[in-house]
Amino acid sequence: MVVDDHPMWRDAVARDLAEAGLDVVATAGDGEQAVRRAQAAVPDVLVLDLNLPLKPGVQVCKEVVAANPALRVLVLSASGEHADVLEAVKSGATGYLLKSASTEELIDAVRRTAEGDAVFTPGLAGLVLGEYRRLAGEPAAGTPDDPKAPQLTDRETEVLRLVAKGLSYKQIAERLVISHRTVQNHVQNTLGKLQLHNRVELVRYAIERGIDRADDA
Repeated sequence: MVVDDHPMWRDAVARDLAEAGLDVVATAGDGEQAVRRAQAAVPDVLVLDLNLPLKPGVQVCKEVVAANPALRVLVLSASGEHADVLEAVKSGATGYLLKSASTEELIDAVRRTAEGDAVFTPGLAGLVLGEYRRLAGEPAAGTPDDPKAPQLTDRETEVLRLVAKGLSYKQIAERLVISHRTVQNHVQNTLGKLQLHNRVELVRYAIERGIDRADDA
């Protein structure tokens, strides 16, 4: 699903994605319409502009992810301001791409987002990882140290560690010599066990417990 308040841009993005073989189930031109149509169409990926009338993109992101935790949000924005990127991530976005990206980069980003990767315009990934670490320093609701907390398998822990280090699912698969699908399954199992909703929460969980540094010497 594509959300942008500029009709020509919105239609062009939807057309490019459709021509690449992706199924565009809906489009929307303002924030309120975006929330309604996302709930009705139930897309796998929401390509979302931040600057929207009636309801800002970050609020749209919060509402659609709360309603459907499996939904992945790829922000496509003209703004590369750090504050905008971090606000989008905190709102539940799993990726952030600048509108200066090429059509090929956009299509690749949408495909990777659908597969569960966190996709960011080069130069922004380090910023986001730093934000994960900052968040990990704050008290987290609902994640107390509970001796009865679900136990992860060794493989799930290893995959979680690499996710927290910022590796894509493809990179994790290559590192561990397993399939991309197996990586996805481990991540989904881990999310379920820990009762978390998305990659942002998963990375925060790992950093809070030092899992991302487990093999650092």
